Amino acid sequence: MAETLISPGVLARENDQSQITSQPITVGAALIGPSVKGPVEIPTIVTSYSQYQNTFGTTFLSGSGVYTYFTSIAAYNYFNNGGQSLLVARVVSGSYTPASSSAISSSALALTQPAFVLETLSKGAIMNSTGSEDTSGALVSGSVDNIRWQIVNSNTSSGTFDLLIRQGNDNTNNQIVLETWTNLSLDPTVGNFISAVIGDTVQNYSSTLNQITISGSYTNQSRYVRVQSVNNATPFYFDNNGNAKSAFTASLPINASGSFGSAVGSMETAAGNKYYSEILAGVSNLQGLVGANYTNMVNLLANQDDYRFNVLLTPGLIDSGSFSSTVTSIISNTQNRGDSIFVVDQNPYNSTVGNAVTAASTRNTSYAATYWPWVQTVDPDSGARVFVPASTMIGGVYAFNDSVSEPWFAPAGINRGGLSNVIRAEQKLPQSSRDTLYSGNVNPIATFPGTGVVVYGQKTLQKQASALDRVNVRRLLIALKSYISQVANNLVFEQNTIATRNQFLSQVNPFLESVQQRQGLYAFKVIMDDSNNTADVIDRNQLVGQIYIQPTKTAEFIYLDFNILPTGATFPA
Repeated sequence: MAETLISPGVLARENDQSQITSQPITVGAALIGPSVKGPVEIPTIVTSYSQYQNTFGTTFLSGSGVYTYFTSIAAYNYFNNGGQSLLVARVVSGSYTPASSSAISSSALALTQPAFVLETLSKGAIMNSTGSEDTSGALVSGSVDNIRWQIVNSNTSSGTFDLLIRQGNDNTNNQIVLETWTNLSLDPTVGNFISAVIGDTVQNYSSTLNQITISGSYTNQSRYVRVQSVNNATPFYFDNNGNAKSAFTASLPINASGSFGSAVGSMETAAGNKYYSEILAGVSNLQGLVGANYTNMVNLLANQDDYRFNVLLTPGLIDSGSFSSTVTSIISNTQNRGDSIFVVDQNPYNSTVGNAVTAASTRNTSYAATYWPWVQTVDPDSGARVFVPASTMIGGVYAFNDSVSEPWFAPAGINRGGLSNVIRAEQKLPQSSRDTLYSGNVNPIATFPGTGVVVYGQKTLQKQASALDRVNVRRLLIALKSYISQVANNLVFEQNTIATRNQFLSQVNPFLESVQQRQGLYAFKVIMDDSNNTADVIDRNQLVGQIYIQPTKTAEFIYLDFNILPTGATFPA
């Protein structure tokens, strides 16, 4: 329509100022470590601790003891303190495979060609439930960590059946049904085809490609199993009169139950393995795993496009000895990503203040932070009181900080740094020890009467004094870069014009204003105009934006002067 008036008249124009500024994509923490069960080297998102337990397990036996991995305790504290999503990458030692099981059909081919084969998504021998049933229908080898299946309502007239996925340790009269899949079919031409409903996707980590390779036709909908194969398919099950074809009726699975077997891969559960405070620095036996392979998942999570998180935790991976190079790789990847901070454990249990400061002096980065000493907590699954490295609890501190304030607030102090799930710190740190630690870029975990155990520092491992030697500023930059990069991604391959620049500014400026209002910035300025997008820049197919920010600082050193005046003195204005 016309935008100007040539002759007298009225011009009604529209100025749409109702655009809703998009919000940043919410991301949580990433956790790399061993677990009792679950997908091996397949980063998996869980949104609650109960989901974590179902997917990755809880306790395990080693010798005569009952143990829980630091991974589980870290996940519990993260969700218990307001965490929303957790990306879990399970590491193992050795080769692991899934368990499988065959559903028998009533056809003559049943013994050599089952109706279909199911395979567990979780890997390792712990998934094997194969064995005889007792008189109550309980599996001898069934456990809370493995599963079994049952076919019910097999109907040759409709060509359908129901599949139940049950917990491995239930019995006939007390069934624990984890999933129910109804009205399934072996007919690949219909929507309720078993593979289409349950899924048949296989995921494996390729170290050669450093990515997850995917095969299969249908996305996995079950949390426990996938369809490995359908052997007695029934294409076009009904004839033209709507009757079941006699050639297919015997192919349906019979009403029966079954268990899983043939999985390979076992945790090191021998007596004498080191757990909790017995873990030594830099040795190959890490929480009972001899030669645990962290390298694959460290390399995979360097991929910023596929995996998004703002905090990375590897509880129990001590930065010394044989694991020092692994920590170096993590820090390097974190710096290259630029969108997360790594909480690193640098010392084993029973270290000293001097040990902690010396270890911290070997690192120099604003993308990592370390906390000391170890703390005692209640294992959420075994109920035992155990000592854990600080990073096991720090994910929960960050989660609580973000839930009650913002990422650019300091995750420390009495208001946001309290460790409510901690019984006591390994050492009670006097002021002099806290001073030594903080001067050495180690965040002290302090104990105060009437308050409890508190994170009392928020330094990064950066040696140079600048705004980025504080965790809250580093996390502010992470939040800003994450959102503004999301905005910029939408402009790639757009016309390099004033309209495109204004589109960027119209989204970034309101966002920075909101951060300023939420006490993240003192001031800011965004420049994307002709001054930094000259003709030469445009001819190189570049779009340049400059963002200036003044981050807010935290009050860490508070001086209170008490001035005693004589009677009758005048108070200063």
